Amino acid sequence: MAKESNAVENAILQVDGLSVRYGKVEALHDGKLTVGAGQIVSVIGPNGAGKSTLLNAIMGALPQTGHSKGSVRYLGEEVSVLPIERRVSRGMCLVPEKRELFATMAVEDNLVLGAYRRKRAGERNYLDQLEHVFELFPRLKERRKQAAGTLSGGERQMLAVGRALMGKPQLLMLDEPSLGLAPLIVKEIFHIISALRQTGVATLLIEQNARAALQISDYGYVLETGEFALEGKADVLQHDPQVIETYLGLTKKVA
Repeated sequence: MAKESNAVENAILQVDGLSVRYGKVEALHDGKLTVGAGQIVSVIGPNGAGKSTLLNAIMGALPQTGHSKGSVRYLGEEVSVLPIERRVSRGMCLVPEKRELFATMAVEDNLVLGAYRRKRAGERNYLDQLEHVFELFPRLKERRKQAAGTLSGGERQMLAVGRALMGKPQLLMLDEPSLGLAPLIVKEIFHIISALRQTGVATLLIEQNARAALQISDYGYVLETGEFALEGKADVLQHDPQVIETYLGLTKKVA
């Protein structure tokens, strides 16, 4: 069983003792994780394990029925008491499972909206990431004038990630980016996520597709029924008998 800690010199995110309750039901218990600069850290686990609850608690986006306690430190600052808007303004960004694009707006307009925080902060070069996003996602450049609602599922996921990158986040959190996508598109999405490591962005990846997630990650956590059951370097977790039996099985490799 893999059990160690993600020891990094430059921690972007440190979560300690994070618990979430919905009424009398505890959805997350004593969560602890670390994400370093330029790292890709994955949290894998089955449906209902509490993965999305974890992300929403870190982002401050829990529904009104949810209550969290514990420490969330971002760039060394305690942010657990800050509203979601303040966390976003500091460079935290969540790409939700439903992507939440503006379907009737053009691809390029959706991307520009991703830089709105920077524009409001008075940054003159707030669109300086646009060409970088188009380099990462050439299909978005081809469809820049097309309505977002007419894109394929894979293209919508690319747009959701691209829009997030327009804000130049230091911490990018992705909730189930492979959900509902064909295997070839999943492979493409994960290759792009892997390439983000070169930008220095810290990435926290929530995924049911354990094999694909661990193949591109530096470190991984296994979340089961609201508790972290395992953690370790991703290449070690890939060969952990418990992870293989429960999550990897005989499925084909994606990346």
